[in-house]
Amino acid sequence: MNYSQVADLYTDYLICSFSLASATNMSRMLDNSISHDKITRLLSDKELSSKDYWLNVKPIIRKIESEDGVIIVDDTIEEKPFTDENDIVCYHYDHTKGISVKGINIVNFLYHSQSSCPDDFSLPLAFQVISKTEKFFDEKTQKQKRKSIITKNEILRNQLKALIKHNHIKVKYILFDIWYSSKENMEYIKVDLKKDFVCAIKDNRTVALSFEDKLQGKFKKISDLDIKTGQTYMVYLKGLDFPVILAKQVFTNKDGSTGELYLVSSDIQLTYGQLITIYKRRWKVEPFHKSLKQNVALEKSPTKTQRTQANHVFYSMMAFIKLEQLKVKQNLNHFALKSQIYVNALKACFIQLTAIKEKHAIQLALKF
Repeated sequence: MNYSQVADLYTDYLICSFSLASATNMSRMLDNSISHDKITRLLSDKELSSKDYWLNVKPIIRKIESEDGVIIVDDTIEEKPFTDENDIVCYHYDHTKGISVKGINIVNFLYHSQSSCPDDFSLPLAFQVISKTEKFFDEKTQKQKRKSIITKNEILRNQLKALIKHNHIKVKYILFDIWYSSKENMEYIKVDLKKDFVCAIKDNRTVALSFEDKLQGKFKKISDLDIKTGQTYMVYLKGLDFPVILAKQVFTNKDGSTGELYLVSSDIQLTYGQLITIYKRRWKVEPFHKSLKQNVALEKSPTKTQRTQANHVFYSMMAFIKLEQLKVKQNLNHFALKSQIYVNALKACFIQLTAIKEKHAIQLALKF
């Protein structure tokens, strides 16, 4: 059995697994028809690259891409609190928790197209594992820390260049949240890539309300402006030479409280409704991250080395794509598919237990 066949079985195993996704457990599942060592070699012999990933994704994206496609950029942390620290398993700031957590930080580029595929079909086009190779002493905390030689914003620009200029992905908008809304990213997308972006920004960003104000250096904080919900405003963000539209979205949280989100786009022809609708597509990255962790064993690999850890991430992405394709064919979401597998596994366990009990004629009369 060649490596491609073993890799195909490994991604199947990741979908089926409900516990630690180890080479030993996979070999046992297959009645030792594939040795533990062969599965370990799959993860350790070759460092899988972005080129390897693209070769697998390319045939699928060519079938679903369309001119209205969007690329959603966001990152997630695969938490590994009990794994030895190295360049990729280290501490990263989790803005959803407001603290640093130990794990693997992955920047993802998720593709979504409304016109050429089912509305909820999403494809991870590319990803990059953050590697913090540089160590330094933080004077503020008096602790030894790590940092990457390349920032997430640089990763965004480099990866988009590869996807759009080299791989020629059809895309209309790039979507991202506050953490990627730097002026360098906006300028690169609009000027260099000739694409438009829709993103959230902080209310302390400054804007000029006209080109004349921009020339005269008259900028105001967004928080100081009287921005009404349901309207768009053409403004000039400080540091950008082209205008953007600005809007305020008011939303209700699960606890009943309300919040505000400021959105901007380089497509100044968008209406308020179109802007909100486009940005809403960014939230498709959330179920993607959730499914990666809960349905394809992203966080359940006991691998010890950087190569095997990074390669496991690679295969988890491939398993997600396989699960996404099954979702469309079965008309069931990832969690429903996983539940179906689990129930069938329970039935098989019950049949096995019944056979064992009958073999040994074990009975127990319970009295209450």
